[in-house]
Amino acid sequence: MPGLRRIVLDVLKVHEPKITDISMKLCALDKVEGVNISVYEIDKQTENIKITIEGNDIDYKPIKEIIESMNGVIHSIDEVAAGKTIIEKVITPQDR
Repeated sequence: MPGLRRIVLDVLKVHEPKITDISMKLCALDKVEGVNISVYEIDKQTENIKITIEGNDIDYKPIKEIIESMNGVIHSIDEVAAGKTIIEKVITPQDR
């Protein structure tokens, strides 16, 4: 059975390395098909970023190791998709 297909992480990092460097390292992981990193908050010394990783049967452990080796800390896992297909979000009345 296929495993993890998408994971969305809330990460705090210092300004260096740049998000382009982090994305390239994560893209090099086995079974990772795509990485999207968005900066949503910046202060004097740090950046809060959201990292979305998609692939087929991706492994969380090396993802965490890369982020930590590049001066990042995972605050939370905000979304996970697993299984044969990715189920897209559906807006419900509670989401409005």
